[in-house]
Amino acid sequence: MERIGLIAGNRKFPILLSEAAREKKYYIVAIGIKGDTSPRLKNYVDKIYWLDLDDFSRMFSIFKAEGITEIVMAGQIRPDRLFSPKIKNDPELAKIIERLKDKKADTVFSAIAARLQESGFTLMNSTTFIEDYLPKKGTLTAREPNFNEWEDVYFGLDLAKEIAYLDIGQTVAVKNKAIVAVEALEGTDNLIMRAGKITRGGAVVVKVSKPEQDMRFDVPVVGLTTIKNLIKAKVSCLAIEAGKTLFIDKEASIKLADKTGIAIVAV
Repeated sequence: MERIGLIAGNRKFPILLSEAAREKKYYIVAIGIKGDTSPRLKNYVDKIYWLDLDDFSRMFSIFKAEGITEIVMAGQIRPDRLFSPKIKNDPELAKIIERLKDKKADTVFSAIAARLQESGFTLMNSTTFIEDYLPKKGTLTAREPNFNEWEDVYFGLDLAKEIAYLDIGQTVAVKNKAIVAVEALEGTDNLIMRAGKITRGGAVVVKVSKPEQDMRFDVPVVGLTTIKNLIKAKVSCLAIEAGKTLFIDKEASIKLADKTGIAIVAV
């Protein structure tokens, strides 16, 4: 049985990846992040080690002891944890962070990926095993966007690509060709709620990958929580980048979107 290491962040992505890997007869050794990773993950992997930021670099020795050579990252780690004082208690992690030219997501993950590679590990694409979760181009819901929504989608698409290129975020909210909100460290869910407060309904949310997206980490993800927040914020349309955005709980998400009249498109 082939063995694979999993660095697991939050939400359902690590669980879905583990289920898919197990179906292909992989033995999974996971690193769970205390305060981020779902405790349920233990039911979907063969072995799990729980680490915090003050002992995070232990994962290198753990994976080596477990005979792991290939590793996959899945799930987000809360961005605000980059400012945690606990990092100083892990000399290895502190050294990685201190050497960064900035704390953009791409910079941080690239540094961790490089350190893994230096240690003899191969970091695989985070979409490995779950390519079926990447929607192809087309309208995913019963309702198609109307003319004004399509205009906002394409207006937002170009601008979202620009902020993604600058590694600021991957999502924008638009209404009537005006940029309402831009994603930064607060994440997509907070951006959606902020857009709802500003527009009082009717915004279009556009989520994209980076122009040179490294599929090993920070791949854009939407799911049921996203749809629930769109409903709360009275957003009318969601556009995601086809083939580059993971859609978790797609069936349940589309069913809920159809029930509330939200249009979802992959472009």
